[in-house]
Amino acid sequence: MGIDYSVLDKKERLALELRSLYLKNGYSNYRMNKFEEYDLYAENKEFLVSDNVITFTDTDGKLMALKPDVTLSVIKNSVDDPQTTTKVCYNENVYRVSRGAGCFKEIMQSGVERFGKVDEKATIETIDLALKSLAVASDNYILALTDLDVVSEAVEKINDPVSKKEIYKAIGDMNLDYIERLSGGDTLKRLLSISGALKDVLGELEDILSDASLSGGSFVSVLKALASGEYSNKIVLDFSVIGDENYYNGLVFKGYVKNLPAAALSGGRYDNLMKKMNRRSQAIGFAVYIDELDDYEDVQEDDYLNVALPKGRLGEKVYSLFADIGYECPQILEPNRKLVFENPQKKVRYFWVKPSDIAIYVERGAADVGVAGKDIIDEYLPDVYELVDLGLGKCRMAVAAPKNFKEDLERPLKVATKFSHIARNYYQSKGRDIDIIHLNGSIEIAPILGLSDVIVDIVETGRTLEENDLEVVEKISDISARLIANKASKKFKGKAIEELRKRIKEAKI
Repeated sequence: MGIDYSVLDKKERLALELRSLYLKNGYSNYRMNKFEEYDLYAENKEFLVSDNVITFTDTDGKLMALKPDVTLSVIKNSVDDPQTTTKVCYNENVYRVSRGAGCFKEIMQSGVERFGKVDEKATIETIDLALKSLAVASDNYILALTDLDVVSEAVEKINDPVSKKEIYKAIGDMNLDYIERLSGGDTLKRLLSISGALKDVLGELEDILSDASLSGGSFVSVLKALASGEYSNKIVLDFSVIGDENYYNGLVFKGYVKNLPAAALSGGRYDNLMKKMNRRSQAIGFAVYIDELDDYEDVQEDDYLNVALPKGRLGEKVYSLFADIGYECPQILEPNRKLVFENPQKKVRYFWVKPSDIAIYVERGAADVGVAGKDIIDEYLPDVYELVDLGLGKCRMAVAAPKNFKEDLERPLKVATKFSHIARNYYQSKGRDIDIIHLNGSIEIAPILGLSDVIVDIVETGRTLEENDLEVVEKISDISARLIANKASKKFKGKAIEELRKRIKEAKI
């Protein structure tokens, strides 16, 4: 008697189909306990999506964790033999903080891990399996590949005294404006600028590797094999797809399904993690995010470029710029209370959004691109691409204090701000203990009434500070409007988004 699939919900069907796919490809099913000793995760927090872990004390006094990750536990409990290939698959729930909800969620994952000797054949087989996994959910998907060893070599060519953490963040954000300013950043910029189908860009990649004397022969060999395979039209090169270089090495990849705002699959080589855990074997694997795919709806999407504009004077300046470079939409200028406007000839759709919400609309995929202030980006850290500095709305994030203020270093500094994350990061970098007082408006009055010692806020002309007997004592960063893009949209509407970015850059010259 066969299985009645009609009684299964979508998540159950996806999990069952993926497990069947993995078993047919020689993987054995791996089952694990929901609990693991906390030390395993404490020692490898950088590898986790979030360092927030649910813990409890077991009956024998051991500190245990409700597992936030599968890979670490699989490695710990696997046989370490570099000469033997071990292939396991799993369907497990993990418990971690949801980026959107900001609270703990139970998240279902399916995936595979392969230990032993990971040669070119094993790498290609793993990529092939990742492609087939995405195909289980949809016919409209893309797998984006990069090579972290190539990226790391390009980073080593940077001569400026900036931290690697900053550089890797700029890579992940596809922030070419930042990389262009770096001495020795040309190679990195060329890698990030690669765009197009795999077989069409292989020659360009080889030229970059040759010109910059970068290694990457094994990566190119894998790519050539994939370019001749049946899934070649589903693969793109994307050097912004990176993982922590302390754990990953070589090939890293992410899978996207159209109409989903975030990656549905991620994986790569993680020999560095194996070494950190005192393992001799090489390793490669990936996870499929079943909960993300459960939200997927196979609906026909139009080919409009959806643009979120900030309400107010900045938004009007941005629209004027977009209209000047060929993205006009006359009805947006008509006197009405509409919020959504479109031009069928230009295939562009605009909508007005509160400035502080722009990043959310883009990150969640409601907009393909948007324009947000650098202050919003730095405060909320949305998972988006930061493509272009528009040079509009220029100001600065600064620390201001009453004139003649003298700081008492023997107690925490009281800081009033609506930019709590920026303030906290800034003072942490200085090693200064602070007490943050989060306010939503009239920040300047806080030190006047003795509520705070200083404020962290946006300063444009400085007139408001002057009128309240305050002055700038430290500049934190320069602020201006940035073109941001949804990472999945950049994969599926890459040509349209890249054309917009290119025209903006040309208009600024």
